[in-house]
Amino acid sequence: MSTQSSIIWPKHFWPGTTDNFVTNEVIVQGLTSQQIWALLNDISKWESYYKNCAQITPPKSGSALNKGDIFKFSTFGFPPLTCSVEESIAPGSAEDKAGRLAWMSKTDDGLEIYHAWVVEDLEGGRVRILTQESQIGPVFKEWSEQKPNKMLLGHQDWLEGLVKAARSEKVGETNLESIKFPVRDL
Repeated sequence: MSTQSSIIWPKHFWPGTTDNFVTNEVIVQGLTSQQIWALLNDISKWESYYKNCAQITPPKSGSALNKGDIFKFSTFGFPPLTCSVEESIAPGSAEDKAGRLAWMSKTDDGLEIYHAWVVEDLEGGRVRILTQESQIGPVFKEWSEQKPNKMLLGHQDWLEGLVKAARSEKVGETNLESIKFPVRDL
């Protein structure tokens, strides 16, 4: 029996204490954590497989996201969010072997976001991709009560896009497109 890694949360963003929390996960066979990490940690690749992001400004250090880096991107109709990388550990470099990526953003109008990822290889040639986001602010409280949950659907699109890109497959219609939420064309 094996255990799976979990997100490391700052107390301020503990799930269940914020206005909205979403969690999405996929486990797929035939891919590795290194393949997923190459697409996730390189911000210049996001627009190639995730239709719900735009206006990306990579960190000054380059397109790879490293702890302490500042980057910007627009998502879910928000103007570009300024994000600070709080955690960036490539798969296989930590004691538990899981890759970890997390960023935080605070806007001038009081919105706060913590978005974290775990990417890890599992037995049987499988990879697990977990993404969770904890959000503070009135718009997120509103979104938490709306059906369908746009944040949940959008993050599932991100996971599915990562898998398709790692398999060199084309991203088709997304969950957000199916509910007429505006996204970019790839």
